[in-house]
Amino acid sequence: MDIKNNTILITGGASGIGLQFTKKFYANNNKIIICGRNTEKLQSIEAEFPDVITKVCDISSSEERLNLYNWVTENHPDINVLVNNAGIQNRFNILKKDAAVDWENLNIEIKSNFEATVQLSILFSQYFADKTTNSNIINVSSGLAFAPMAIAPIYSATKAAVHSFTVSLRHQLSETNTSVFEVIPPAVNTDLGGKGIHTSGANPVDFINEIFEGLVQEKIEIGYGSAKERLKMSKEALDEYTAEMYNTLKNTI
Repeated sequence: MDIKNNTILITGGASGIGLQFTKKFYANNNKIIICGRNTEKLQSIEAEFPDVITKVCDISSSEERLNLYNWVTENHPDINVLVNNAGIQNRFNILKKDAAVDWENLNIEIKSNFEATVQLSILFSQYFADKTTNSNIINVSSGLAFAPMAIAPIYSATKAAVHSFTVSLRHQLSETNTSVFEVIPPAVNTDLGGKGIHTSGANPVDFINEIFEGLVQEKIEIGYGSAKERLKMSKEALDEYTAEMYNTLKNTI
């Protein structure tokens, strides 16, 4: 992938891994469009990076996703890269949840992490198909797509779904000018899931530097750290890894 001179939409680009994508692409002479729900975070990005274009959007809403797509393609028709990054992680004990009362909140995680990736990928795939220039879709999944963290059951399941969808998307677009990449992070030191939870995670700058090396080298699945190791594990090893994670963390929920 050419990491320079693109027009890029990054969902959730004001914080966490998305912010690292924003900074790295910005440093490589790209036009950056980011969206998010938090107006204050978007304004802080505008203050630090005046050339970054921001748009308030709740990607858990299909209507807002469609409005985002229409706004981007109308105002920035040269867009050629989509980064599906935005997501949320909730840790909970299934036996303590009331599926009737709490379902709407639980479903926001599914909509944000999986539905948004699917809808935006379909919309922009069709838009990119009409272009003569090369385009790229980058979907951010997780090492938890392969060995789930059982205390974050919806997050892990949605990331497994993102992985499967991305494989299918890559096959369906294989005869087009659109390349499809999957970024597979381990725990990264961000505020995903809550402030202070991932302080022992990978350094965000080291992580994004290696991810960009993978993009330049046209690696279709780009893991980092323990997530890269999980790509090579047998089913038995992944099951053992999952059980060990659960036994270590089960008393935290």
